[in-house]
Order: sequence, then C-alpha cells, then structure tokens
Amino acid sequence: MSSTPLKIDSTRASALVSQLQGVQERILAVAKGRPVRLVAVSKLKPANDILALHQAPQVKQVHFGENYAQELQQKAELLPRTIKWHFIGGLQSTHCKPLAKISNLFAVSSLDSLKKAQTLNRVRGELIASSSTPENQIEKLNVHVQVNTSGEESKSGCSPGQETVDLCKAIVNECPHLKLLGLMTIGAIARSKATTPENENEDFVVLREQRELVEKELGLEEGSLELSMGMSEDFEGAIVMGSSEVRVGSTIFWGEGEQE
Repeated sequence: MSSTPLKIDSTRASALVSQLQGVQERILAVAKGRPVRLVAVSKLKPANDILALHQAPQVKQVHFGENYAQELQQKAELLPRTIKWHFIGGLQSTHCKPLAKISNLFAVSSLDSLKKAQTLNRVRGELIASSSTPENQIEKLNVHVQVNTSGEESKSGCSPGQETVDLCKAIVNECPHLKLLGLMTIGAIARSKATTPENENEDFVVLREQRELVEKELGLEEGSLELSMGMSEDFEGAIVMGSSEVRVGSTIFWGEGEQE
C-alpha cells in the first residue's frame, strides 16, 4: 500500500455512502433474508472513492469490481489488502498471470475457456506455495464461468449447454487452486432495461437453467453454485430470480448511462 495517504473529500464520501446505503436497502427489500453479495463496480473511479466506502462504518463495503486488469492491479497496490477485488471485465489470456498474482483478488467472474483457467490455476498455485506463514496465506481463487445467455456475438462467455458443463467440470477436476463459485451472465441490454421484480429476464432464466444442468452433471448439491447476475438496471429483478451476487456501479458512483 502507498505510503502517501489518500485524501478523502467528506462531502463526496457522504454522498457515496448515502447512495450505497440506498442500494443496500433495495437489496434487502427483495432478498427476503437471503444473503446477496453486492459488488461495487469501481471502474474508472478514483481510489479515494473506493477507500471512502471501504472505511465508512455505515456500509463496510468490502467487495469492489474492476473491468480493466491494469487498473485493478494499480488499485490493489494502492488500497488496503482488506478489500476483496473482483475482475468482471472481458478476460484475455494476457490478463490471467498478473491477475492471479493479486493476493486479495477474491474472484474472476468472466472465465470462459479452459486455457485461461489453467493459467489462473498454475499462477495461483505458485502464489499459494510462496505464502509460507499463516499471516500471509493465500486462498484459492474463486471463479465464475461466464455464460453467453443472449447469444450475442459481441458478448464473451461459453455457449449454454455442453461447453459450459465441460469448462465447469474441468475447473473442478483439474484446477485445484481454483474454486468454482458459480455462473455469471451480463445478458442483452434491452432485456436488462425491461427487467422488473415482476417481469423475468430471459437471460436470467437461461443462467438459472444452466446452473441446474451443471449441478446435475457434476453431481453437486442443488443450489450449491452461485448465480452472478444483475447490474444497476436490473439487480432487483435478478435477486428475485435467485441471484447470489449483483454488480452495481453507476447507481453508487453517479453518472448516467454507465455500464457495469
């Protein structure tokens, strides 16, 4: 962590905390007592915004998501190790090695190929082996397999069905330094905007079906895998449909029309 302390503007911090509290309250209202992880999407936001939310006792925000690997690396160096980072952007092969070396990277949520999984597993294994004392012990790296539920060519992710099953199976059986948390989707923007707690999103229906398929094929307990779905536009509807994790950026950090 940098030796130069970050300056936090109290007015800005108060506004951010208030907006985050609003999101937390909306999550609680639809979660009906079920735990839902809130990932604050902090891409292109200054480190002092993140620190303000992480240090605020009213919200105690721990999980932050970044879309760009280099930006995540820089922020991880600058900010407290108590932050749990999520890489949620398009995962390129060149990203895997530097990402897996970040000790407090909690999850890679956009894994879409066995080759990338193998690189993450190898490098994370090396990092775990180098953590020789309990004080600096490194955990397995959590991963979500990204599923292209909308079938859009512009979207990353595995195709629903056998491709998704095969990658999940390989992670469980061949990657001992990775933990398969579940499945993730981004889905089509039009479907996202039309989503409400009463109006189901077709992409979320597909992801839920994929989870059932993967759990059955891998012999896992029903509901043991997470669903990571829902962003600023549609997170309440996603939670109603069973999402375990939502990624919310613009609603917390201001700015109209941003995409998580």
